[in-house]
Amino acid sequence: MHRCMSTLVDIPHEGYSAAAERLLAGGYRRFPHRLTFNRSDVVEFRLRAAEHMSISGVQDKVSLKLVRGKLTPTEQDGEYILKPVPTADIPRFKHDIPANEHLSMQLASQLFGIATAVNAVIRFADGELAYITRRFDRRNQVKIGQEDFCQLSNRTEETAGRNYKYNGSYEEAGRILKQFCQAYPVEIEKLFARIVFNYVCSNGDAHLKNFSLFESAFGDYILTPAYDVICTALHFPEEAPTALDLFDSFESESFRQNAFYRRVDFLKLAEFYGLNMARAERYLRQFADRQASVVELIDRSFLSEKAKADFLGRFRDRLRAITD
Repeated sequence: MHRCMSTLVDIPHEGYSAAAERLLAGGYRRFPHRLTFNRSDVVEFRLRAAEHMSISGVQDKVSLKLVRGKLTPTEQDGEYILKPVPTADIPRFKHDIPANEHLSMQLASQLFGIATAVNAVIRFADGELAYITRRFDRRNQVKIGQEDFCQLSNRTEETAGRNYKYNGSYEEAGRILKQFCQAYPVEIEKLFARIVFNYVCSNGDAHLKNFSLFESAFGDYILTPAYDVICTALHFPEEAPTALDLFDSFESESFRQNAFYRRVDFLKLAEFYGLNMARAERYLRQFADRQASVVELIDRSFLSEKAKADFLGRFRDRLRAITD
C-alpha cells in the first residue's frame, strides 16, 4: 500500500486518492504526483522571472499552472504555489521542511476543523519531495479581493519598521477582524482556533501577514483558508514560541511565573474576543482528546523518523501547557 500524498490515507498506488486529486485539480482533471523538472530548475526560473513574480518571501517558491495534466512554472495566472527544500541554510531538518508544512496543514484540517488551503506533497523528477498548495485567491478565473492583517492595519516596513509583521498582538488581531468582518461572531472562533493550533503546533511565525480576509461569494469579507502553517520550532528550536504576544499589555500571573503561555492565557484571550467560554474550553480539550490521532498522522507523514519524534515531542510539550 501507498500513502496518499495529500491526505495520507492508504491507497493502492503512488500519488493521490481520487477525492484528493479532484480537490487539487479543481475538478475532474488529472493531477500529477511527479513533476517534470527538478529543484535546480525552480531556482533558475525564479532568477529569470524575479521582476515579474507576485509571490513574496525568501523561500524558493514558484507559481505553477496545470495544463493538460502537467504542472509548469508560470509568471502569471498561476494556480498553485510550489515550495521546494529551501536553498538557504537551515539549522535543523532542512530536507523535512516540505513534509513538515504538509503534516501541519493536514493536522489542522483533518483533526481540528480548520479550513486550510488545499495542499499536498509532490515529487520532483529526481524524486525529491516538495510542498504544493492550490491558490484560493481566485474564483471562476477571477482574482478575489484579499488583504492580510498588516494591510488592514496599514502596517508596512515604511510605517512600522523592519519587523512590522511582528509588531502587534493576537488581541489586536481580534480587533482588526471585528473592524472589517461583519460575520465577526463566527469568524472570531475560527481565528481563536488558528491561534491555539499554531501554538500547539509550535508555529512561531504566525505573524499578521499570515492572517487574511477575502471576499466571499456573498460580497462580505471572511477569513481566508489557513496557509503557511508549519512547525517552525522543528527547524529553529531557539525561536520565540509565538510570533506575536497574546495580549497588548495584559500579563497573567501564570505567565509571570512560567514565562510561557498556558491554558489560562488562552481562556483569557477567548474572553477578550467575547467567545462563549464553554466552547473555548471545549476547543482546548480536543487536543488531548485527539492525541492518539495526532500520533497516528505524524507517523504516517513524510517526515524523517528523527523529525517525527521531534515534532511529536513538541506537540506533547505544548499540549501539557494548554491542558494544565
